[in-house]
Amino acid sequence: MPHLHLAPPAPTRPGFLLPARELAVAWSLMVLLAALAWALTIGQSRHMGMEPGTMGLALPLFLLLWVVMMAAMMLPSVAPVAITWVRGINRSTAGPARAVRIAGFVSGYLLVWTVFGLLVYVALAATGHLVDLDPDAGRWIGASVFLLAGVQQFGPLKSVCLRHCRSPMFQLLQYSRFRPWAKDLRVGAHHGLYCVGCCWGLMIVLIPLGVMNIAAMAGLAAVIFLEKLWRQGPWLAWAVGLLFLALAVLAPFHEWLLPGLGTSGPPMDQMTG
Repeated sequence: MPHLHLAPPAPTRPGFLLPARELAVAWSLMVLLAALAWALTIGQSRHMGMEPGTMGLALPLFLLLWVVMMAAMMLPSVAPVAITWVRGINRSTAGPARAVRIAGFVSGYLLVWTVFGLLVYVALAATGHLVDLDPDAGRWIGASVFLLAGVQQFGPLKSVCLRHCRSPMFQLLQYSRFRPWAKDLRVGAHHGLYCVGCCWGLMIVLIPLGVMNIAAMAGLAAVIFLEKLWRQGPWLAWAVGLLFLALAVLAPFHEWLLPGLGTSGPPMDQMTG
């Protein structure tokens, strides 16, 4: 009797979890929310300088700003997963209820990034204190951060979490077994944990580059989007890892690579005025 060799199923392409027509309107709304978050972030950055530490922000205000930043950077890439969960896995929901459920998913997702923001705040406070004690410490802090971020791009956690973010359908089906209580919030938070595992290395480079560095934020947002949704995303992750490792070597000798760890600069609106 001949043996049948069945090829493993191809991974789900993130951008095509649902027909394009079903994705278009909901995805456009998510992108619109991201655009609003970008506008708020850019507006706030014009009144803040890039400097080491927490930029004089108390924790609640920092977390509020951080959540807006995460919405700006992450919503375009997480939109297909959120929409597929609500419209593809749980088709019993229709009309305005879908918007409520997507909001629940996004809230859980951003809640995880808020918790990560607490760790970022602690790291910023520590680096700011070290730079105040010794300005040259910024060179080695920056090199260490780039090295850690570069290593993370090649690590097993990155690989596992990126694989989930690129082909989440199996996990979404597992989520359907969750109990009904706050289900969408919990699913969003669970997916957010994978996203943090995938992207935390990219986020920490904002410490040397500047938390309010809009150009750096835009570049990282593009990398995150392409890593998750582009066919060559895993190769891009490795290329970015090599770039970070190169920056780790160069950072101690080139202060211009570390705008977020230099001396306090004027607010951006004064720089352009």
